[in-house]
Amino acid sequence: GCVEETGAPAVTLLETLEALTECQRAGKIRYIGVSNETAFGVMRYLHLADKHDLPRIVTIQNPYSLLNRSYEVGLAEVTQYEEVELLAYSCLGFGTLTGKYLNGAKPAGARNTLFSRFTRYSGEQTQKAVAAYVDIAKRHGLDPAQMALAFVRRQPFVASTLLGATTMDQLKTNIESFHLNLSEEVLAEIEAVHQVYTYPAP
Repeated sequence: GCVEETGAPAVTLLETLEALTECQRAGKIRYIGVSNETAFGVMRYLHLADKHDLPRIVTIQNPYSLLNRSYEVGLAEVTQYEEVELLAYSCLGFGTLTGKYLNGAKPAGARNTLFSRFTRYSGEQTQKAVAAYVDIAKRHGLDPAQMALAFVRRQPFVASTLLGATTMDQLKTNIESFHLNLSEEVLAEIEAVHQVYTYPAP
């Protein structure tokens, strides 16, 4: 997030934007984007770009998933109006939304098994939310991972999803989600779960 005004020793946003502008003019990059930024940070970058006649940021890379929809609060409105596109990551929450970690399961070679110190997606509320989402998918004959990715993809503020896969089968499953359109019934059930478990893993 943006820490420009805290007094902490850091490169200012203007210096950062000027350096990226030089890279763009030298042909080293085509566009400028930010990652893990706040609504305030996005607006600061845009304000500085307009004020100093510098290129505006065009993308933001932030987490967004059924388990973390905090982007919808503030950032979605700002980026839509300012035409800054979201490149969503962690759309499956370390693979948690596949359901493979339910009931304490620890599949060999899986990310949460290998990196157990990362506990964002292992909390009780997260597990309850995942179980509810997996149940929706199964009742409607959907793959849980594909349902989760299709939900992200359909949001008007999402330009693309950043996928991660350990195996070719996982990659194929993820790619196939782009052909899936969720029904209004499924979306309503997803929203009902979200009302109960609003931010289980922000």
